Amino acid sequence: MACKCGRDQASGQNALGLSFPGFLLPCVTGGGVSGCECPQATILAQFPSKAPPESCCLNYSGSTFGSVTWALFSNVTALEVLDLSDSNITHIQGAAALPAQLSELCVGRNVLTALLLELPFDKKRLSAIMDVFLVFSTLLLASTVSSQDIPYEALLAQLHACPQECRCPPSFPHAVYCDNRGLKRIPVIPPNTWYLYLHNNLIDVLSEQALRNATQLRWINLNRNKITDEGVDEGAMKAMPGLLHLYMEDNLLTTVPTPLPTSLEQLRLSRNKISKIPAGAFSGMDHLSLLDLQGNKLEDDSVTEQSLKGLSGLVQLNLAKNNLKSMPGGLPVTTTQLFLDKNAIEKIPDNYFKGLPKVAFLRLNYNKLGNGGLPKNVFNLSNILDLQLSHNQLTEVPPFPLSLEHLHLDHNKIKSVNASDICPVPPSELDDYIYERGPRLRYLRLDGNEIKPPIPRDMLICFQLLRAIVI
Repeated sequence: MACKCGRDQASGQNALGLSFPGFLLPCVTGGGVSGCECPQATILAQFPSKAPPESCCLNYSGSTFGSVTWALFSNVTALEVLDLSDSNITHIQGAAALPAQLSELCVGRNVLTALLLELPFDKKRLSAIMDVFLVFSTLLLASTVSSQDIPYEALLAQLHACPQECRCPPSFPHAVYCDNRGLKRIPVIPPNTWYLYLHNNLIDVLSEQALRNATQLRWINLNRNKITDEGVDEGAMKAMPGLLHLYMEDNLLTTVPTPLPTSLEQLRLSRNKISKIPAGAFSGMDHLSLLDLQGNKLEDDSVTEQSLKGLSGLVQLNLAKNNLKSMPGGLPVTTTQLFLDKNAIEKIPDNYFKGLPKVAFLRLNYNKLGNGGLPKNVFNLSNILDLQLSHNQLTEVPPFPLSLEHLHLDHNKIKSVNASDICPVPPSELDDYIYERGPRLRYLRLDGNEIKPPIPRDMLICFQLLRAIVI
């Protein structure tokens, strides 16, 4: 049976499962789900608190909630298909028995370090799905152990040194799970730890003492604690010279902590109280590709060329939900994804994107942009694919280039839409453009404006790849 998971995604391909060296695991299926049709993905930033008990398919593909509370699914008795792919999942909390009817589970393209071996399946319910799970569990165990290549003596030492407050699964000996324990202090971490989970606690100090032996850390999750600026020991950062991912979301920071490990690839500091980025905070951090600062208190003078200096490899910058009134200056030339939703930006300077040739995804939803604040052809960017300008004050559709595939203009003040005004190709020249080289627009959202259907026929003539218009 073919997987149903991931079919609403742009690629059109089925979701893949966990990827480990030597193995590429597909989504797990164990029976027919022919009577269940999956809806379009419900994309969420936070894991839901409830789910419809009668649902046969839950599709959260593409979400960003990061952590999954498994108990939610135990009450969905009719659940046959569960799609959690592409959801930035790092951990599944409180794994419990699978719903009786579950036939397909997709967890591909996440950042899980363990999954199948952590789910306590009921052996009395071994069926087709359990057979599949057991096969993949065996492959996962073999791959995990061989890829970690930890000597037996070191494995015993690591497990023996596991903090009393934490959990260290033998199947993944480089991981230490101390999340959801009500901890106020970080326990002493064993030396062979690569992945450390400390989220959902009451920790207020990032202690050098606790991390002095954990020099091999690659990933630490400190989300949803009570860490302040004063609580970050300078030596704690120096104790993690090979750290790749640092999660400190939902804490009490007012400034970006320094000095940061120059090895970092992802830094997530959303939903703190950050109003300052110290000069030189990112010095030498040319490996950092993702910087998430959404939901803080940054103002225009906080985000400057000087404060962002050193981010020569940055790809994604998230400054949504701050106090910006102007477009941030001095962004790295490598920026590809720029998220500025829910600020108070009123205009975009002329030639603003001249120094940002790689921008492909631009989100400016929930700002104060009117057409007067948009220079002509400001969005004429050769690489742009997705432009979101929802919930602004636009009265006309701004010009956009041939390359654009998704355009969000809902909840503005647009009264009409005319293909002759917005088509990137003059109508007289449309016949000269072959199908592959014409306008690439596939999705257009115009609801919440003053536009009345139907859509003019010339819109469909211009945008021959258009598959959905929401009005």
